[in-house]
Amino acid sequence: MRYPLLPALLMLLPAPADANAYRAQGKPVRVARTMTVTPPRDWNQLSARPGRKAEVWTLDGERLNAVTWFGGIAPGEPLLREPRRRRTLPRFGDAMLLAEIPELLESTYRSAGGIADFRLTTAAPDPFLGHAGIRFGYAYVDADDLPRRGEARATIVAGLLYIVTFDAPRTDYFDRLLGDVHRLTDSAAL
Repeated sequence: MRYPLLPALLMLLPAPADANAYRAQGKPVRVARTMTVTPPRDWNQLSARPGRKAEVWTLDGERLNAVTWFGGIAPGEPLLREPRRRRTLPRFGDAMLLAEIPELLESTYRSAGGIADFRLTTAAPDPFLGHAGIRFGYAYVDADDLPRRGEARATIVAGLLYIVTFDAPRTDYFDRLLGDVHRLTDSAAL
């Protein structure tokens, strides 16, 4: 039996490349359902979301570089989707100060990723999304024993947490892309 429409129907199936979204340079895009970003270069948005209010962008693949946007995290909510196991993740608290956000991220990484070696390397006040914020750097060794570095920016607006993180292997990728990430996060607005 012949199926003359089969090739046409197969073309309608999504290709693996369609699973991710392309974020074109210079075109404003909504991020994590709350922020608007105008990418200064092309990025890829991964289809898998680490949480209800989060999304991940990358240039070369999530293991090589990842920018994770968390938007409008309310008090009592974790940054990441909690696994079905009975292990709970740290939650954003309504009384948290900006200076406590690095500890929230560290606790989240340790709980969700099984990270044992995590160090905060820098922290300084830095406006983000037009509000008082914090920028902090960190270093850790992931579950595959790969040394990684990261930088995050965060602010609290109307009781909601907004945070963006950049993570990459310590060798080459982090330093090479940090300027691109700064331009990207500088373009973010509510």
